[in-house]
Amino acid sequence: MNYKVLNIVLLTGFLLSCSEDFTDLAPVSQRNVANFYQTGSDLEVAVNAAYSALQQDGTYNEAYWIMQEMRSDNTDQGPGTTGLARERAVIEDFEEISTSEIITNAYVDSYLGIARCNTVLDRADPIDMDATLKERIKGEARFIRSLLYYHLAVSFGNIPLILTETQSVAEGSEHVQVSAETIYNQIVQDLIQAENALPISYDGSNLGRATKGAAATLLAKVYLTLGDNGSAETVLRRIISDYGYSLVPDYNDLWGVPNEHNVESIFEVEFQGGGFGEGNRFTNDFSPVPALQTSVGAYRNRPTRSMLAAYEPGDSRFFASMDTSYIDDQGMLLTNTADDVRFVVKYGIDNPFNEGDAPNNFIVFRFADVLLMLAEALGEVQEAYDLINQVRARAGLSAIDGSTPGTFQEKLLQERKVELAFENHRWADIIRFGVVDQIMTAEGKQAKLLFLIPQRELDLNSNFSQN
Repeated sequence: MNYKVLNIVLLTGFLLSCSEDFTDLAPVSQRNVANFYQTGSDLEVAVNAAYSALQQDGTYNEAYWIMQEMRSDNTDQGPGTTGLARERAVIEDFEEISTSEIITNAYVDSYLGIARCNTVLDRADPIDMDATLKERIKGEARFIRSLLYYHLAVSFGNIPLILTETQSVAEGSEHVQVSAETIYNQIVQDLIQAENALPISYDGSNLGRATKGAAATLLAKVYLTLGDNGSAETVLRRIISDYGYSLVPDYNDLWGVPNEHNVESIFEVEFQGGGFGEGNRFTNDFSPVPALQTSVGAYRNRPTRSMLAAYEPGDSRFFASMDTSYIDDQGMLLTNTADDVRFVVKYGIDNPFNEGDAPNNFIVFRFADVLLMLAEALGEVQEAYDLINQVRARAGLSAIDGSTPGTFQEKLLQERKVELAFENHRWADIIRFGVVDQIMTAEGKQAKLLFLIPQRELDLNSNFSQN
């Protein structure tokens, strides 16, 4: 996508003017805003800054995949156990402390993005500009804010609900925690407005912005989280019938830079390699050292042995999602059997421009998730099996039905596990399905449902309570 590059000079100035002294809230009193937010172009730059929050280490570039995949049974930290590897390992083992840098980054960077969305929403109305464009930008801000709040609610539970631009650090210290249910209900309100305001699609330099389908997909997921399957079904059927998505025929064609924004993709976090300061670091993080042209791989977010065993024979998703062998820098073939090598390949091999500067986007939502969520909303009826079997057929697998061993929930959760592996759905899924203890006990771990509130937030807010 080009919109961040087009605005890079203005955006850099905007970002440098934001204070991070208090979480997330970027107080107005500490920013030079007197001559900003005067035109439609100013508002576009401001919403681009909100998008850029999705690229941060505390969001999709690092923390979210640690908290949503590595926390689950899908992946582990990898073979290292010292330094940063150790910090990731304690999160994986439910032993993190409240001063964890990774968890603190997730909290701070998420609220930083929320603050930028609040600024857009508070500053938009007085600006004299095209009314349709203004409403679209406000819809984008509501979607991004909702996406960030969704991750915070899943991860931390009781958190502050901040919906306006914070005017001072003192004001920020007076915020109070609300329940995750309150957060989800606010997300529902925001996403209904966002879906109405956003277009079905974009092209050109706007490709990759939030669409009706993106807002609706997150809305359906939140309805399922709230247990409102009927409302989720209504939204999901609208996505299927009205917004033009379909499954890519070959699962392999979902991945890699040439396949970005395909007909199955609903929303992606944009990254651009090549020295623009917009590249991702997770390609290096996921890959073994010799597998990349930069020869810098951290070999993290490693598929667990149970993840390898989850795929049925002949499932084409296995090697499109992960690999179990590579050629080392001495030309020797390493295999899973000999060296326990297993790594994620969905997010790019052999393509970073520099270390931490890969161009691969992170796919947040895609149409297969919509089909499986509709099956979840419907429960065990024939139509639900038909939806699951659409996804299975693409993977080269035979159909399942009520006579297939296991409960309907077990079969659906299994299909979500292998179809959406490493895409930041697993932890939220096993919470929503109510099987965290069962799943993690099988991994030999005693699970905690919530992450600790970062200590810095407790120090700043005496009225906060710790999870």
